[in-house]
Amino acid sequence: MIGLLCALILIGGVCVVALAVVCRYLLDSPLEASDEIGMAVLIAITFLGSALTLYRSEHLGVSAFRNRLSPGWAACADGFAAWVVLAVSLGLTVASVPLLESVAGQTTVSGLFPASINYWPLLVGGGATSIFAAFHLARIPVRALLASGVLVGAVLALLLACGSIGAVSPGAGVGIMLAIDAVCLVAAVPVAFALAAGSLAYIEVTGSLPLVEFAQQMQSGVGNFVLLAIPFFILVGLVMDVNGMSGRLIAFLDMLLGRVRGGLSVVMVAAMAVFSGISGSKSADVAAVGSIMLPAMRRTGYDEDDAVALLAASAVMGETIPPCINMIILGYVANVSIGGLFVAGLLPAGVMALGLILVAVLSARSGRDLRAAPVRHSAGAVLRITAGAFAAFLLILIIVGGIVGGVATPTEVSAIAVLYALGVGGLAFREMSWLSFRDFLLRSASLSGMILFIVAAAQMLSYLLTVNLIPQHMAATMAGIGASYGAWVFLLISIVMLIVMGSVLEGAPALIIFGPLLFPAAHRLSIDPLHFGILLIIAMGIGLFAPPLGVGLYTACAVGQVPIERVARPIAKYLAVLFVTLLLIAFVPGITLALPRWFGLL
Repeated sequence: MIGLLCALILIGGVCVVALAVVCRYLLDSPLEASDEIGMAVLIAITFLGSALTLYRSEHLGVSAFRNRLSPGWAACADGFAAWVVLAVSLGLTVASVPLLESVAGQTTVSGLFPASINYWPLLVGGGATSIFAAFHLARIPVRALLASGVLVGAVLALLLACGSIGAVSPGAGVGIMLAIDAVCLVAAVPVAFALAAGSLAYIEVTGSLPLVEFAQQMQSGVGNFVLLAIPFFILVGLVMDVNGMSGRLIAFLDMLLGRVRGGLSVVMVAAMAVFSGISGSKSADVAAVGSIMLPAMRRTGYDEDDAVALLAASAVMGETIPPCINMIILGYVANVSIGGLFVAGLLPAGVMALGLILVAVLSARSGRDLRAAPVRHSAGAVLRITAGAFAAFLLILIIVGGIVGGVATPTEVSAIAVLYALGVGGLAFREMSWLSFRDFLLRSASLSGMILFIVAAAQMLSYLLTVNLIPQHMAATMAGIGASYGAWVFLLISIVMLIVMGSVLEGAPALIIFGPLLFPAAHRLSIDPLHFGILLIIAMGIGLFAPPLGVGLYTACAVGQVPIERVARPIAKYLAVLFVTLLLIAFVPGITLALPRWFGLL
């Protein structure tokens, strides 16, 4: 039921936003309250989609430490994670009740909807998540369930006791919050719930904020219309994977580039660049490109370990190609122009792509990537392949042209892109069934709920850090380092920090937490925000796909069905060239800022 509700809300939101664009440009009559409907869709997908993600066991967690434990201890860690998820879900449910009561009788700005439309998803989503968390608890072995329950119960009792005594200062509360966050992350608690657990602990031990603030801040964390582009771009990528557009596009690239030495490697890098400019989701990019390219590379004798490594490295390169979701998130949390980031990332992506292609071609000198027999296409086949690829390239033109040209917002462009991809799949290619339609709607709602719930939880953490002046102190310290040793030292520290945290966390949480902390210092050192933002995104991407902790690398290995131990060595050369190009981009700002200047964005 929760999945069907999420699917209906998601596709309904796409239709409303797309209709608003049509009404504004073709009918010259703006659709009243379309932004309010979009906001309600965004909040519903965040909290109901998060419940769906938990039901499907797809929430992202840092499992590197948990996977090294013995079966008994691993079960205890699973029990601990399930108890924490239940506690956070119950906390959200309880906190949302007074929030709903506070807006009773009120309406939205247009007066068409009750204000509670933006708060009911917190109560319903929190309740559903609590139920699903209880189901997860029921699957834990009894001994591990009891042991982890006693541990979590003892921690809760201690926090409640500290709160009743009132002896914990806000500064000490921040330390407790960060410690609980760290312990939860190590124990493989899903990232969003780990961040939320620390925030709840702070509220309880300090008593400085009412519990309702927890729900209020999480709701406001996703209270920006631009974030609706995230589920829409995810949906675009998944639609392409099932409507035949992905295969046709890669076939076209293979026809152009596949015959040269290292041709399939070049095709993989080019395909990842193209798909990054369409779906915005790294998971969708890796799955779409890897599922098609890796079998072809195996058939031609290419080293499958090296192929998976190149797939992962190419995904890092794609982090700065619009409409990457991480650029949307960073632009939102750091108050940087999203359109500016989209344009600024193009040349850096080109530099990284050239570096990867050079290494891949040099690696192919042994001949292992040469085709046994070159494929020759008839004129009819060339025409069919080109026509199929044209549909995908037109989608890229819609996305990039619409955003950079200022025709529509990223959210509006993403909605039009979804309908275009659905139309192509249903009418032109006819490779999409009702079953696949339902499946990618559920997958999109689940993935969107996971990402947006992380954004919501990180907003609460960011708020607590801000009220305790942590960002200001950190900005002053980092700016002092830059003033004493040079801005280049500050850039190096920031790059290393994001590589490490991008590996330990996942891309979005690392940017959400550290972006607002580092940008003020960069501003004091007169570092352009677009340039600095692109550097953080690339550094985060390198960490995301770096062994042994990088979550993105595990995704690529899962798609290629290759153990990460076999990929760790071949990916080293690709990560090395990415790091060198990152340093080049860092210390030659013109690479990042040339296009924004050209388009008048600076």
